[in-house]
Amino acid sequence: MGAFKAAFINEVLKIYKKKKVIVAVSISLFAIVMGQLMVSVVNTGFGLRAVSGTQFPIVVLSLFSRTILPFFTALVVIDTFSGEYSHNTMKITLTRPVSRLKLYTAKIGAVAFFVLMNLMIVMLLSMLVGIIFNADSLTVEGIFRVILAYIVTLLPVMAFALIMVFLTNVLKSGTTVFFLSIIMFIAFNGIAFFFPRYSSLFITSMFDWYSLWNVNTFQISKILREFFIILGCAIMFYTAGYYLFDKRDL
Repeated sequence: MGAFKAAFINEVLKIYKKKKVIVAVSISLFAIVMGQLMVSVVNTGFGLRAVSGTQFPIVVLSLFSRTILPFFTALVVIDTFSGEYSHNTMKITLTRPVSRLKLYTAKIGAVAFFVLMNLMIVMLLSMLVGIIFNADSLTVEGIFRVILAYIVTLLPVMAFALIMVFLTNVLKSGTTVFFLSIIMFIAFNGIAFFFPRYSSLFITSMFDWYSLWNVNTFQISKILREFFIILGCAIMFYTAGYYLFDKRDL
């Protein structure tokens, strides 16, 4: 356990030394500020309340989880795996007294930590903006729903990240993986749009899974059905990715 903990901390530190993290957070904050400015213009110009204090973080999440977050998650995955392969630093990493399984899991855990922290930063800032501009509409129940929505979003995003992990262990070029992830993201969303009956087959359609938790009455059967789809996808690509990672010659 000590070896895994050390590997996990090392991978987290390597991720947060990358400039892409700063760029991701900066763009996220910019999107939140611009979103609230647009809402304020609507409220002031038309005398309407576009969104309440607790609805605004959900609006931000709906945009953030389908645009910025998946692509920066893909970049972090590529840096964590393909980046080390291309710079020949994976050999150094494997010289540490840790098994490939623990190292592989530590890398994925570090990516999950990045995604969760990114979600929490966006959540806190969007809630702060909501409090500043719409403090009178805040409720304890609303805050709880916001927190729950952001936390559960981690699962489908990480399932998508595991697909990227699998691809980084199939392909040598990180650039190829990134552009393939963009094509796959657009294609999956396009197919889901034109053929909604098959949307549940694509993990990208699960990025709004939080919406099932942000209701007065939970649809337990639908939540469980989508949870098992996400879980099945995660297990399948985690296993396939590890098999390739374990067999890959450095």
